[in-house]
Amino acid sequence: MHESTLALYPGSFDPITNGHINIIERGLKVFDRLIVGVATNIRKQQLFSPEERVMMIKETIGTNSKVEVVAFDGLLVDFARSRGVAAILRGLRAVSDFEFEFQMAHMNRRLGPNIETVFMMTGEDHFYVSSQLVREIARFQGDVSGVVPKPVAERLHQHFNK
Repeated sequence: MHESTLALYPGSFDPITNGHINIIERGLKVFDRLIVGVATNIRKQQLFSPEERVMMIKETIGTNSKVEVVAFDGLLVDFARSRGVAAILRGLRAVSDFEFEFQMAHMNRRLGPNIETVFMMTGEDHFYVSSQLVREIARFQGDVSGVVPKPVAERLHQHFNK
């Protein structure tokens, strides 16, 4: 009998993009269950609250018993350990992401030696999209409909048209 594998896909998801959704969908082909962990990134100014980001992700992916969406703060490995996670799933868009992700993977391995980091390349349709770029385009009333899910595009529009 095969043991169920649980992975954690962490990110600030501020906001979630179609590239993130692509990683979630593909991650479910590799892992039995996935926790989408909405992190508070102390290095970034957040546009949406953690609760808003969780809600946007849930609105986008709908109800799926294989996916749990939850906000967390603190060390990633502590959260992963507390949830019994076997692997941390990370998306790579470009070579420029690799150095940071490489450092984080090694530090996470040092802090949580029983938790593996698995990298997945972002789909070619989404590699150029980042949450930061989406926020900039939305701030100036640009069309983000092709790069973020519909509930996210609506929220961005509401946020920047107050």
